[in-house]
Amino acid sequence: MLTLPDIKTTFSQLIATPSISALEAEFDMSNKKVIDLLSNWFSDAGFKCQTQAVTDSRDKHNFLAQIGQGTGGLLLAGHTDTVPFDEGRWSQDPFTLTEKNDRWYGLGTCDMKGFFALVLEAIKEVPLDKLKRPIYILASADEETTMNGAKAFAKAKSIAPDYAIIGEPTSLKPVYMHKGHLTQGIRVTGRSGHSSDPSKGLNAIEVMHLVISQLLKLKQFLSENYHESAFSVPHPTMNFGHVHGGDAANRICGCCDLHIDLRPTPCVSIEELEQLVIQYLAPVCNQYPGAIEIAPLYPASESFAGKLDDPWTQIVAKLSNNQAEVVNYATEAPYIKQLGCQTLVLGPGSIDQAHQPDEYLDVDYISRTKELIKNLIYHACIK
Repeated sequence: MLTLPDIKTTFSQLIATPSISALEAEFDMSNKKVIDLLSNWFSDAGFKCQTQAVTDSRDKHNFLAQIGQGTGGLLLAGHTDTVPFDEGRWSQDPFTLTEKNDRWYGLGTCDMKGFFALVLEAIKEVPLDKLKRPIYILASADEETTMNGAKAFAKAKSIAPDYAIIGEPTSLKPVYMHKGHLTQGIRVTGRSGHSSDPSKGLNAIEVMHLVISQLLKLKQFLSENYHESAFSVPHPTMNFGHVHGGDAANRICGCCDLHIDLRPTPCVSIEELEQLVIQYLAPVCNQYPGAIEIAPLYPASESFAGKLDDPWTQIVAKLSNNQAEVVNYATEAPYIKQLGCQTLVLGPGSIDQAHQPDEYLDVDYISRTKELIKNLIYHACIK
């Protein structure tokens, strides 16, 4: 039996180490201290560990640990960052692991720093001297914003496992397919002026009305022409999430901004969606040359498509005693899949608790997840 910290200690230390990702520099944090914790623990467990700086980031790092030799094997992956939080809406300190009502509360308990503590707990009971194929642990950076950590790791292709598990909160149900995520900012720049003579200006709100009308046509086109029945929402979606324009009722609006969110299914790529937005807005752009700008709000993430009948999907479904399913949110799976491995998303806790005040993990998941990870390692690396 390995001499490592107990599960509550590792959970507590991970939760107590802030690693918030944000696009705004004033809220963004390095994940290096979380990486250092993982490096110390997995080194003590006999893993060969390395830390890799992520280029074009604010002191962000990926962590890779390996034990066992040979080809193939199993990658257990997750991200080290969390979303920001609203302290006023939490019932307790988000950076202190708090146990009550058979739940462990804290920022990152289920999404998803706690996954690494559970992997470490499982490793304690794995006969590492009997490994026929390697076990890899990947802890990535910036999943909650740009996914640059996973993207960089996939591009490097430093390992080639047979199988991968990404430990996002899926209630221990294997996920073999999910949607992507694309956000677009659309700005209309008009000409301001006194409202008593609208002909002397160009009202950006009126032009934005035409823009929205065209986007509603695109929304309908997506629902009618791209269908994937496995999803509960079986087509790409578009959401109008933010609109702002003007500053006074008696001024012609000189600028109006719209933010939209699109969720592509695997049958339509990010690039195709971007081109469709441009195509549908072309008539308005031609009518008002130079008035409309379209730009991503932050880097997009691709959709992910595995296969329900993949051997790995079937094995994990049987071991977890849960049917494989599809979900509407995005993960690092499309990038991990680029390593050439059969990839699934599966982890403890519910997505309903992710990104919420009083995030928690039900204590019941601890033993169940530990046993499942042990079984996954056995089938991928020992059997």
